[in-house]
Amino acid sequence: MKVALVGATGMVGDVMIKVLQERQFPVTEFIPVASERSVGKTITFNNKDYTIVGLQDAVNQKPDIALFSAGGSTSLEWAPKFAEVGTTVIDNSSAWRMDQNKKLVVPEINANQLTKADKIIANPNCSTIQMVMCLAPLHKKYKIKRVVVSTYQSISGTGVKAVQQLENELAGIKGEMAYHYPIFKNAIPHCDVFEDNGYTKEEMKLVNETQKILDDRSIAVTATAVRIPTAGGHSEAVNIEFENDFDVNEVKDLLSKTDGVVLQDNIDVNTYPMPLYANGKDDVFVGRIRRDGSQANTINMWIVSDNLRKGAATNTVQIAEYLVKNNLV
Repeated sequence: MKVALVGATGMVGDVMIKVLQERQFPVTEFIPVASERSVGKTITFNNKDYTIVGLQDAVNQKPDIALFSAGGSTSLEWAPKFAEVGTTVIDNSSAWRMDQNKKLVVPEINANQLTKADKIIANPNCSTIQMVMCLAPLHKKYKIKRVVVSTYQSISGTGVKAVQQLENELAGIKGEMAYHYPIFKNAIPHCDVFEDNGYTKEEMKLVNETQKILDDRSIAVTATAVRIPTAGGHSEAVNIEFENDFDVNEVKDLLSKTDGVVLQDNIDVNTYPMPLYANGKDDVFVGRIRRDGSQANTINMWIVSDNLRKGAATNTVQIAEYLVKNNLV
């Protein structure tokens, strides 16, 4: 299995290398790809050094799979070029997610939609992935009418520049700013760019991607996305209105039996999900599950996951594993 990793030197690329190694993905030839300034440098994978190459060089090598984490403009330009030589691209950017001809995949939910013809596969937004992991089994059982979500998102979702900003602020050093404002001792209700409707791009991803992954445009979703000074792991307060009534214990049982979801819900001993404990793990953690007393058929829950792992790298590698297992590459 010849695998190219586009964006190998970035934060997500670094985690992808770890995940590929940890999960022992069957790589026979590894092709690290990065921008021109990194070409010629070396990167270690499975205790072996590989030379970083440019995008055209990688295309010329015709990899079986290309894992992309290099931004939307790079994906729009280069994913089709890889696809043309027979490579299956799994893309982490937002470039292809809402393309009606491309699959938007969370393996536990909808990998069975994939075929050999799918040469560009979209990986959803990190915040969306962790939410739909919990919504999917509940939608099947009770049918979701409406979701209200507020996110508390890690600076790692912005990238290295944001992590450096927080570290500078903690150390009292003036440096380059990833955000318009300080992030230390702050919460910024501004993730990604604002759109004409007053929502940010991140908030609209939660709306549109949820409907596409769950294959139900009737689900109403509204979101507020907030950046907070945590270093790894996104948290979400989610309010879900169902068409049908539910038993809270049954909901907990259903979620506890869902692949990739871990129930952490025992308020007697202060057990609930937190980014501190989700950091570095592949699962989605859910807790604080309780009935909304203000409205019929409605429940509240708190969902946490490592945004660089299940929210990005792990989900991407899981898609690749599904392709290999089902002879789709």
